[in-house]
Amino acid sequence: LRFNGEPHIQPDGSGRLFGRRQMTLGVTLFHAGVLILFLGHLVGLLTPIQVFESVGISHSFKQSMANVIGGTAGTVAFIGLVLLLRQRLKESRMRPASLFGDVAILLLILVQLGLGLSSIPVALAKYSDGCGALPFMWWAQSIATLKPAAAAGYVAGMPLIFKLHIVNGLTIVLVFAFTRLVNIWSVPAWFLSRRHNALGQQPSPVG
Repeated sequence: LRFNGEPHIQPDGSGRLFGRRQMTLGVTLFHAGVLILFLGHLVGLLTPIQVFESVGISHSFKQSMANVIGGTAGTVAFIGLVLLLRQRLKESRMRPASLFGDVAILLLILVQLGLGLSSIPVALAKYSDGCGALPFMWWAQSIATLKPAAAAGYVAGMPLIFKLHIVNGLTIVLVFAFTRLVNIWSVPAWFLSRRHNALGQQPSPVG
């Protein structure tokens, strides 16, 4: 609906914003950190535990790697996002209507990063052996296989910080299509379209 009903690349000036030299550091840190976190969550949560066991990765080692890599990537992304938000908030004072969605989604991501980083001390204290964190894998795999009741049962007894992290993360998934984050999906399409144009070919209509 978002792709067919509304333009998914809106000329509100963000292109000029991200092209500014002083924003390069924030953009680089944020995207690098978030990409590592996304891939880490994807592999760490959706890979069946039997796969890790078959290659000799213990529960405790997996949990330690998640804490170290996730903590580092989360900190990098958090710093980058703070730099981006600082400029975004300056621009939103001049054009509040056009930038409200951008600022709102960035604030949600900032909260998500903060919750994730705050969960690491809890994970170190409660799940250092890695076994206690297995319900999070079962939760994610139940969500992926469309078994929400089972998923809810796996995390029902988990500490509040993890539940908040899950709820806020799913909120981001719910609303991102109506913000500039929809460009995650549109960029490859535009790249292919431009490539066809460069070859002198007419791109096929979408939708």
